[in-house]
Amino acid sequence: MHVSILGWQRYRYLKACLLLLLLSAAIYVSQWGSASQPPNGGTWQGYVLGTLGAVLILWLSLLGIRKRRYSSTLGSVQGWTSAHVYLGAALIVVATFHCALQFGWNVHTLAYVLMCLVVLSGFYGLYVYLHLPNRIAVNGAEKERGHWLEELDQLDTAIRETVQRCDAELQAMALSALDLTALGGTVTRQLSARDYSKVEPLTGGKPVPNVEQGVIIDELARRVPDASKRAEAEVLNELLSAFGRRQVILHVLRRDVRLKGLLRVWLYLHIPLTAALLTALLIHILSVFLYW
Repeated sequence: MHVSILGWQRYRYLKACLLLLLLSAAIYVSQWGSASQPPNGGTWQGYVLGTLGAVLILWLSLLGIRKRRYSSTLGSVQGWTSAHVYLGAALIVVATFHCALQFGWNVHTLAYVLMCLVVLSGFYGLYVYLHLPNRIAVNGAEKERGHWLEELDQLDTAIRETVQRCDAELQAMALSALDLTALGGTVTRQLSARDYSKVEPLTGGKPVPNVEQGVIIDELARRVPDASKRAEAEVLNELLSAFGRRQVILHVLRRDVRLKGLLRVWLYLHIPLTAALLTALLIHILSVFLYW
């Protein structure tokens, strides 16, 4: 039976997270007994919590290395990931207790803000990895993207052959619908899954939007009842069926691109933010020891 990373080993790291939070809270509360020095990062309690937070950040940043060490005996990747999630969430509380909510326009606050952004991007990554894989599988009907692209290529070849039996105007329109199909593109287009396909109208002029192949399908459907010969009607119906199938495949491919993009895009934030956090953390530590 599949066990989520959140429930790994009967929620081992959720329990560790709660113990860590209780310990951090106890250390923070112990500062209240000092009348001469209110809670802040410069007390012994602040140093203890700060050291704990720094160690957590360094350990959490090692997950990417652990994932690539296939022969490592330092625990399973699933266990590391489970600990990464829970201890990463606890880090916000530990760091908040460390600074005692004392913020300013300085590198110390910058490190805190970067840490929060890293954790929030991690929450997003956790959400997509728990929910999107199943949606990707359902969308693709258990077919890989390569199978859909191969069928689309075969379909386009069949359309190009069939449309040769139509009049010149319909030929030009149908071929333009193939040539001006938009799939993929910029990051924004991929994540929105909007269809930017176009088609050249029968009347000529600039190409017009052909969202979900709707314009060419409507034109073929309009022509079928007006066909003067049975052979002409058969060709139109064949093209109509082909473009209808093409509509389905393109829709599946766009959703696949979008879902897989959402599955990966968080890494383009999480990893650079982590690198920035490590840099800010180093400056924070050096400045504390040099100037305090």
